[in-house]
Amino acid sequence: MSGWDEAVRGYLPPDTVLGQIEAAVLVTDRLGNLLYANAYAAKLFDFPDSPERLAGRSLLSLGFEEEDLGKAADLAKQVLRGRAWDGTFASVRSGGSRVFIRAQAVPLRHPSGSIDGIVIVGRQATRRSSQQERERIGLLERIGERLARSLELGLTLRHVAETLVPQFADHCFIDLYQGDKLFRRAQINVGGWEPAPGTWAAVGEQINYPEGHFCQQAMARLDPVLVSNLVYTEFPAPHAQSMQASEDVGLTSIVAAPLVARGELLGVISLALSRLTEREESHYDIDDRDFLGAVASRVAVAIDTALLFEEERRTALAFQTSLLPQVKPTLDGLDVAWRYVPAKPLETHGQGIQTQVGGDWYDLIPLSAGRVGIVIGDVEGRGARAAAIMGQLRATLRAFAQDDKAPAEILRKLDDWCRTLSTPHSGDGEHFDSPRASCTYLVYDAWSRSLSFANAGHDAPLVVTDGDVAELHIEHHGVLLGVRGTGVAGLPTYREESLTLKPGTTLVLYTDGLTDRRQRADGSGHYTEAEARQMLCAAVRGVAGSSAEVIAHAAEQAVPGDIDDDMAIVVVSTSREDLASWQATFPAEAIRVSEARRDAQLTFERWGLPRDQSELACLLVSEVVTNVVLHTAAPARRHRMALEPAGAPTGPAAASVPNGWDSDEFGDSFPEAHPTRTFTLRLRRGASALWVEVFDADLRLPRIRSAADTDEGGRGLYLVDQLATRWGSRPTKDGKAVWFEVPVSPGRDAT
Repeated sequence: MSGWDEAVRGYLPPDTVLGQIEAAVLVTDRLGNLLYANAYAAKLFDFPDSPERLAGRSLLSLGFEEEDLGKAADLAKQVLRGRAWDGTFASVRSGGSRVFIRAQAVPLRHPSGSIDGIVIVGRQATRRSSQQERERIGLLERIGERLARSLELGLTLRHVAETLVPQFADHCFIDLYQGDKLFRRAQINVGGWEPAPGTWAAVGEQINYPEGHFCQQAMARLDPVLVSNLVYTEFPAPHAQSMQASEDVGLTSIVAAPLVARGELLGVISLALSRLTEREESHYDIDDRDFLGAVASRVAVAIDTALLFEEERRTALAFQTSLLPQVKPTLDGLDVAWRYVPAKPLETHGQGIQTQVGGDWYDLIPLSAGRVGIVIGDVEGRGARAAAIMGQLRATLRAFAQDDKAPAEILRKLDDWCRTLSTPHSGDGEHFDSPRASCTYLVYDAWSRSLSFANAGHDAPLVVTDGDVAELHIEHHGVLLGVRGTGVAGLPTYREESLTLKPGTTLVLYTDGLTDRRQRADGSGHYTEAEARQMLCAAVRGVAGSSAEVIAHAAEQAVPGDIDDDMAIVVVSTSREDLASWQATFPAEAIRVSEARRDAQLTFERWGLPRDQSELACLLVSEVVTNVVLHTAAPARRHRMALEPAGAPTGPAAASVPNGWDSDEFGDSFPEAHPTRTFTLRLRRGASALWVEVFDADLRLPRIRSAADTDEGGRGLYLVDQLATRWGSRPTKDGKAVWFEVPVSPGRDAT
């Protein structure tokens, strides 16, 4: 070494050189502790100490943002394995300001070749032209706005892809994991270009990226991957056809970024440039890669939120639908159809994002003698609580309906029940008022074609008769269920109304979600409720006379636009043919029992019932009619047991009752005969069941008793209970009706 070289080395020590360049130079050991930092590093990272006092501090003291801590770990891992690293991260200064650092890191090698540490060279991230920077900021803002518009996953992905293409890319692909498999969930190509079938994976198809593929590397490293020029870089393709399609379209540059939210890898987003467009910049660079990384982080959070919301919505919808009828019943004289449609997620009325699952419900309830209870209602509010209240209301109404009370009485009981659901005020702030719900309850008798109903503030159903469509005339609209529980006084009670339907009449019941707040097709506000009702009537009128399913579909599609609230539709169409029935009135005399049985047998034979089923029905007719004769002949006296002393004899010693019936089943004594009293026997034939009803003027309802071994009576109702499919009794205006149902196999048409 010459003297001049020694002089230069003495004049230019390493710290003198590194201290004058406009770049931060840092050296760490293998554990990430700083060994050296030049003066520019202290300035760039805003270190409070002088550079010579930084030795021993951790690499994390550079002020990495929380989101970039993973990059710091990846930097150390990659460099200590002998590979270079480059990237951009944000550093937070002591005053809270943020600076973006473009850094490169290489291994610090010992002369022996071993890696002793890390050398990092960093500069403040350079900026492109102000116009390009504004475009990127604007693009990020548009992506943020579109991500905020919807919580539906498919719509979210489409919004992202449509924003990036064509401004930033010619092709956009978004692949998401479903379990442990990756599926293509979105794909948009510039100018509407589409790859040939069997080349690039289509939306909905599973895709497998081979080892070394840029998308596979992005997901493995959890960091964006840039392929600046595909002409000079080779990457494996999923299959040969995929590679051929890439060459045909002329892919020039690709950047891929992982979609990571809450530490979980959701999938990958990749963008590509091709020869489909002519751009000033035909290749991506490092800044583009960093930009896509910023986009991917926002998209991943939106996807994660959408996935969580979709799961919540599926759960709420499954809860809602499980509380609604699952299988349509087969009802004599009625053709039925129903619909339940949840609204799409949206932000409404300051309540925030809603699942749009609500409290709409409907039901068809088989009642005595083939009658049917028809229900439609709507609980105020949305979400799981409204659905839970709906389920309770439906179950409660079904229970009340089994008493065969009048519709107005059912609504009164349901209104009282709603009041029990309110909770008192407590210190923890949890308080619920009585739930409020609209409801219409109708009872239809297909044999007499009579319809009785009561209303609790619900929209009137449509009535379709001979092609004409009109609203059902409801004189007493009533108030919502539960309103009385809020302390409102002087409210009218529920009233029952009735009418007789013509053969072939159709009823269309619906909730207000069908007619409320529909966006106009031209985007100029919403349809009014009157306009929506007109469109509904027109749609139903257009398919009048069709099946219930066709009418229900027409009603569902009648008003265009997305619904703002969930909706339910029930359509019931009455038969044009009369159903088989027979009835006669007899004096309440013992001799009439055999006469009634004989008339019933002749009717069953005329209807084509098999012999064994006819005999079973006749046996039960005898039991019920005998009881009616015994208990309808005269007003009841005081209960016999109240007059007898304790230990009074039973069985043979007691008064015997013919045909195995005991007056104790009615809670009263055996009366004297009274020929002026009458009873009516009514028989009805359905497709799969036979109903028998016996009407009398006695108000006392029968009940089953347990007869002792020595009792001669007390087994009549037990026999009916064991042999009939169902049985029961209900009060009527003039007394009561005792009924039972027995199954029948199909026979010849009843007349």
